[in-house]
Amino acid sequence: MQQEPANELKRSLGFWSALSIVIGTIIGSGIFFKQGSVLDSAGSSTNALIAWVLGGVITLTGGLTIAEIGAQMPYTGGLYVYIEELYGRLMGFMAGWMQVIVYGPAIIAAVAGFMSILMANFFGLSAAWRIPLAVITIVLIALMNMLENKVGAAFAIVTTAGKLIPIAVIIIFGIFFGHEHALGQMISQVHQSAGNFGVAVLATLFGYDGWILIANLGGEMKDPQKLLPKVIILGITAVLVIYTLITYGVFRFLSADQIDRLGENTTAYLATAAFGKIGGKLLSLGIIISMMGTLNGKMMTFPRIVYAMAKRRDLPFSRFLAYVTPKSRVPVAATAFILVLATVMMCFFDPDHLSDLCVFTVYIFYTLAFVGIFVLRHRQPDPANRPFSVPLYPLIPLIALLGGLFVLVSEVINDPQGVILFVGIVIVGLPIWGLVKWLDRLRIRHDEQFKK
Repeated sequence: MQQEPANELKRSLGFWSALSIVIGTIIGSGIFFKQGSVLDSAGSSTNALIAWVLGGVITLTGGLTIAEIGAQMPYTGGLYVYIEELYGRLMGFMAGWMQVIVYGPAIIAAVAGFMSILMANFFGLSAAWRIPLAVITIVLIALMNMLENKVGAAFAIVTTAGKLIPIAVIIIFGIFFGHEHALGQMISQVHQSAGNFGVAVLATLFGYDGWILIANLGGEMKDPQKLLPKVIILGITAVLVIYTLITYGVFRFLSADQIDRLGENTTAYLATAAFGKIGGKLLSLGIIISMMGTLNGKMMTFPRIVYAMAKRRDLPFSRFLAYVTPKSRVPVAATAFILVLATVMMCFFDPDHLSDLCVFTVYIFYTLAFVGIFVLRHRQPDPANRPFSVPLYPLIPLIALLGGLFVLVSEVINDPQGVILFVGIVIVGLPIWGLVKWLDRLRIRHDEQFKK
């Protein structure tokens, strides 16, 4: 049997592990903490429910589009690799830089920040404990992901199964025991963002985000050309159905004004009101475990982008960041790097604001990838050479592209200052790229002189 190189990642992820990572990475804090902000922006429960469905449809069309691209490029790195293959090394570097410096740490910090709200309530602690609780949690999850990837995959399966319990309870209790009209409720207090349907959809996309992260593990999957499209499509479809039912259940149990007033504490209140103090704590614990599963998926996948970039010498200290442990072949240095950046962001940004900005940032490159499917079809017109072809082409990719543009325009209008900040951080990657390539040329010149 052919041995895998000791400095390469191990192909050990099968269907259930990959599907659990997709669903577990998507379902986390968004559906539990974004109900209030989506409702505030949409202005009514009907529009809010439509926003969740539309966000799911945009995500599904994006997933179908990326599935065709990913099946042709089943390598570790995901979006970073796709953009590089489509648009060249510089654009690929910018996509990777965006994910490892902005998007990855930001989304981990946002999920951990939301989770710490429930944890503080669960343990009866003050708000001052939120950041310490979040930091302790992501440190423990990062340490777990420095073990063999089977450990993180097993944790993903367990937490994905565990998170279905609170989800099922909220859906069943809300639909069958709620007394509110789920549709047609209006919030009595008019907010500045009320009626801004675009902002509402944008908020739902944080709840759906994370589906593409499984592509970062392409180099660790068994038969990724067949497996990657299957788990992306099944995972997103399942989450779309689950989110629609959860939202309907929440609107059946709580009035629009209650959700508006409670905001991020809506889920904690619903759990206690529905099941009493003890039952509410148990349900909150289930949601906390759900969010830990999400953090595990993100902490498992983002370091693979760092590793892929370091293998190509696209980052400073690439030799260090590309290190994998000899036995388990896990990128421990890359994992520590993501952990440090996420901790820094957690200490300086509000999770709700952070979640919107990280979705905007990644959608810049999603949109480029959606355009890329037309480039690949031009390069490879023969369907026999494509492991997976997106159905209803070109309609599905066009919907994904329009959805991406919709996200970008909505956030620019809604939060221009935040957009400038995050885009500025991405642009900082340009001089970093120049520095890395200059140092690389110096290294090559030194090696050539040494050989002489």
